[in-house]
Amino acid sequence: MMFKALLLEQSGTTTVSRVTTLDESSLPPGEVMVQVDFSSLNYKDGLAITGKSPVVRTWPMVPGIDIAGKVHSSSDSRFSVGDRVVLNGWGVGETRWGGLAQYARVPADFLVPLPEGLSTMQAMSIGTAGYTAMLALQALEQAGVNPSMGECLVTGANGGVGGFAIALLASRGFHVVASTGRMEESARLRELGAAEVIDRSTLNQKGKPLQKERWAAVIDSVGGQTLANACAASRYAGIVAACGLAESMEFPVTVAPFILRGVTLVGIDSVHAPYARRLSAWSQLAKEMFHEKIHSMTSGVINLEQSIPAAQDLLDGKIKGRMVVNPNL
Repeated sequence: MMFKALLLEQSGTTTVSRVTTLDESSLPPGEVMVQVDFSSLNYKDGLAITGKSPVVRTWPMVPGIDIAGKVHSSSDSRFSVGDRVVLNGWGVGETRWGGLAQYARVPADFLVPLPEGLSTMQAMSIGTAGYTAMLALQALEQAGVNPSMGECLVTGANGGVGGFAIALLASRGFHVVASTGRMEESARLRELGAAEVIDRSTLNQKGKPLQKERWAAVIDSVGGQTLANACAASRYAGIVAACGLAESMEFPVTVAPFILRGVTLVGIDSVHAPYARRLSAWSQLAKEMFHEKIHSMTSGVINLEQSIPAAQDLLDGKIKGRMVVNPNL
C-alpha cells in the first residue's frame, strides 16, 4: 500500500520538508494502523517543519503531534477495524512518525477511543491545545477550585491552550482574566468568555516575591517571569497549573508564595499522561465543547502541501486559532 506523507529529512544542519509517496513498509512498528482523517498544525510542528528548533530527534520524520482517524488494521484486542481513535503526545512527530500522512502505525497504548459527540475533524480542531487545557482545568477542580473563590488568570491567551482554557473556564462560570501580548485581539478573547483582558507586560517584568493577592487559580502556558508573578499574586491556597514555556523555561520565583500563602503549583503533562487521565479529558471535552465554539477557534483546513508554508506563518504569529490538516486533500 502506498500513501502520501509530509517527510522531513536532514541535509547537513538544514531541515528539508517535502510531500512524497511512501510504502507501508516504511512505517514504524506498532500494533495499530490508523487511517488518518485529520491532523493539525501545532507550534511544535512548526518548529519541526521549519527546522527552527531541534524538535525532531529521529530522521527521517513525519511530523504531526496530533492524529484522529479510523483503525485500518489492529493486532491488539482493544481496537477493531473502523474504530475512531485520537492520539496526542508520546513523542509522535519527534521520535516517532506522526499524523501529517494518510496512514500512521502506532503502539496501541498511545490511542484513546474518540468519544461519541466528537467528529475526527472536531477532535483535531481541539487537538493537543484543547486536551491540555482540559487537563489543566481538571487539575484545578481536583484541587477544589470553584468559581466562588475569585478570579482565574489565563496567560498566553491568544495561544491554542489559552483560548481553550478561557472557553472551558467560562463555561464553568469562572471570572476569567486573559493575559495577552496582542491586545488588538481583546474582542475575540471576550467572545471566548474572558471577563477582562490585560496586557502581558503587567506580568512579564520582574516583581516582588509576594504581591497583592488576586488569583484564586491560574492556567499558565508561558512560564518564565509571567509564571513567577502569577504565583506571587495568587491568593491564599491558590492553585497554579503550569503547562507551557512559550516565554521561558526559567522560573525566577522564591518559596514565599508556597510557604506563606500555601500556593500549590501543579505541573500539567500532556505527553505521557496515563490512559485514564487522557480518556477522562477527551470524554469531558466531548460533553462540554459546543460545536460553534470549536469552529470559532479553527482557522481553516489545509492539505499537506500547504502545511509547509503554513508552518512558518504559525511561527510568525500570522495564524489565529487552530489549523486543521486533511492529508487526503
